[in-house]
Formats: sequence, C-alpha cells, structure tokens
Amino acid sequence: MNVLVLNAGSSSLKFQLIATSAEQIATDTDEWLARGVIERIGGNSLLTLEVPGGGKHRESAPVRDHRAALDHVLRWLTAPPEGLHILDSLSQIDAVGHRVVHGGEYFRSSVLINDAVRQRIEDTIDLAPLHNPHNLRVIQAARAALGEGIPQAAVFDTSFHHTLPDYAYLYALPYSLYRRHRVRRYGFHGTSHRYVAYRYRRITGRAREETNLITLHLGNGCSACAISRGDSVDTSMGFTPLEGLVMGTRSGDLDPAILDYIAVKEGMSLPEVESLLNKQSGLLGISGLTNDMRELIAEAVEEDDRRARLALQIFAYRARKYIGSYLAAMGGADAIVFTGGIGENSPEVRQMVCEGLEWMGLQLDGGANLTAVGGREQQIGSEGTRLGAWVIPTNEELLIARDTVRLVLGLSTRF
Repeated sequence: MNVLVLNAGSSSLKFQLIATSAEQIATDTDEWLARGVIERIGGNSLLTLEVPGGGKHRESAPVRDHRAALDHVLRWLTAPPEGLHILDSLSQIDAVGHRVVHGGEYFRSSVLINDAVRQRIEDTIDLAPLHNPHNLRVIQAARAALGEGIPQAAVFDTSFHHTLPDYAYLYALPYSLYRRHRVRRYGFHGTSHRYVAYRYRRITGRAREETNLITLHLGNGCSACAISRGDSVDTSMGFTPLEGLVMGTRSGDLDPAILDYIAVKEGMSLPEVESLLNKQSGLLGISGLTNDMRELIAEAVEEDDRRARLALQIFAYRARKYIGSYLAAMGGADAIVFTGGIGENSPEVRQMVCEGLEWMGLQLDGGANLTAVGGREQQIGSEGTRLGAWVIPTNEELLIARDTVRLVLGLSTRF
C-alpha cells in the first residue's frame, strides 16, 4: 500500500511517500519512495524533493497557499524533475496520512477521517490556531485532488499523552476552568515519543508492559516524556508547546507573573509578550546569536563566547532537571532515549545533559556517544549500568503511514 504522509506547518508542507503493508510493518521492511518539503508557502517558496539512491532536486517557485503546495507535490510524484521516476499515476496512491497537531480531548488514538472527524478537528482550532487550520486545509485539498474514495487518516500529536493521569495533566487552577474551557496539559511530539519507545522495545526485545523510559525529543522544539509500562504518564509540553524544556526560540518553563511584568515594563500587549516567549527566547534569546545548536557549540568552543556557553548550560540543566523529576515520579526507569535533530546528532549536548547523573546509575560510553550520529540507532550508556542511554532516530512519517495502513485494514493502532 502506497501511503502519502502529509505534515502541514504554518508556512510549510512536508511530505513522504511510503510503501508499507501489515507484513512489512511486522518485519520492518517498509520502503520510502519519495520525500521532501515546501517551505515559505505564501511567497517565493523553497522546494526540495528526494528519492532513494541519492536523487535530490531543489528549486524555488511562487506557491500561493497549502492547496497549491499539495498540487505541486502531486505533480512531482507523477512527473518528477530531472527524469526521476516515482509513480505512473495518482491512482497508485492508496491512502493519505496526516499529522494533526491537536486532537483536544476528542481523540485518544489515530482515526480515519470523515465529516465528523473534520468537525472535531475544527472544534479544536482555538487550542492550536497556528496549526489545525492548515491541517484542515490540506485534508480538504487532498480530498479534492484524490477523490473521496481514497481513505485519509489523522494522527494526532496529542493522542499518545491521553494516558496521563488527572493529577499529571491538571493545573492547580480553579477546576471550573478545566470544566468550562478544558485548560489542561495536552502534550505534543507524541508521535515521536511513541515511535522511539516502540523502536526501543524492538531493539531490546522487551514487551510493551515492560518498557519504562524517559524520552527526550531535542530539536528546535524540545520535550521530555515519562513512559511507564509503555504509556505516557507525564510530558513537559503542556496546554501549548511553550511549556517545559528550553527550545530554539521558546522559553520553556517560567514564572507566569513575568508576562505582566514584561508587558508593563516594555509597553507590550499580551500577544506581543507571547510572541516574544515563542519566537525570540530560548537558545536565541539567551545567546543573542542563533537558535542553531551547531553554531552555538562552535561559538562556545572556538570563540569562547560566554552567552553561547550559557545558553548550552541552561538548555542541558533544564533537561537534566526533567530527567530527575521523572525518575522520581516513575520510581526509576530502564533508560533515557535521545531523539530529534539535536538529540540524534549532538554528542556534546548528550554529554552535558547526562553530566552529574552517575549517582542515578547513568554512565555514558564516551566512544559510543561520539559515533552515535547521522541516523544511527545506538546504545551510548556503558555496559552494566543501572540506567541505560540510547540514541534512537525518530521517524514520525513512518509511524503515520503505519497507523494509516492499520486503520484501513481495521487493525488496532495500539502497539
């Protein structure tokens, strides 16, 4: 079954075409046939297409909106540039899987999309105003382009975290705010945390009920997740993706009274303060230089830049605090798993995060940590230590494709 996976951001559309089936899922023999991204939608966009074997194409072109972006993707799949071959016709697309950021309290798992599901996604727009509208537009565009007979599935960032107990997802606010407006911790990056927990089980041969992990998705957006007996029981992102770890441009945890203080002192409106916390804070705000971890490490090491070094220290310290708190809440864990662009490719950050955790039974293997880059699944903890450490690259698109196949075949998406 050829599944087109679509991930719509506020100004981007990532895509991947994956060939998979129930048998391929069971044997981990799924194949990706094409992948790419269209960035800066709404202007002169950057378009990238890649196929197996190293074929890669880049171009720039005006792309008006997400519907036009999807049209461009579909043209590429049947008539790719530079003589690349992907599909003979769109009829070879058997299903479409969508990453949907927010499912509210409606969706505890992935679902096939129908009119009722579309309405529920629309009902959650006030919880994810920057993402869910674009997710809906691409769902509608795919339906119009491919026809109503092609099944479409929604895979939600929030659904993996619906196993959080109420004492973990509720804030200490008047309970009426939860009753009236559903103000609570939802968590995000659920597809990534779920995927790497699955891969850990496959690598180590553990059953789902035997899996107790702390997973760290470290990229431009960052989150931690406590996974007990295979279920998410706590996570660092909250009502929005702003809470929790220090991120590329997001502040993470802070005293909420700071918002009013900044607004008064700087003469800013609440939306302007919120924008500052989301787009001008984190690594960028501390360093005053960049939100790119590679550049910050280079500045700290080669130029001895004090603020770059400080940004790294704050980033690692916050992650280490979450590890400690989750170990306490869970009563221990089997391992810590690093994933995401930074988690998968930065030995320096992994070393900094794990420093001082030896008393918990965590000891990194320096050599293994250095070589665990470039998409390698690898144990980086020393043999025989009580708390293991792993690098497991995430693959959210593959999980979305697999969930789509399971739903089309009437199989459970809980695995």
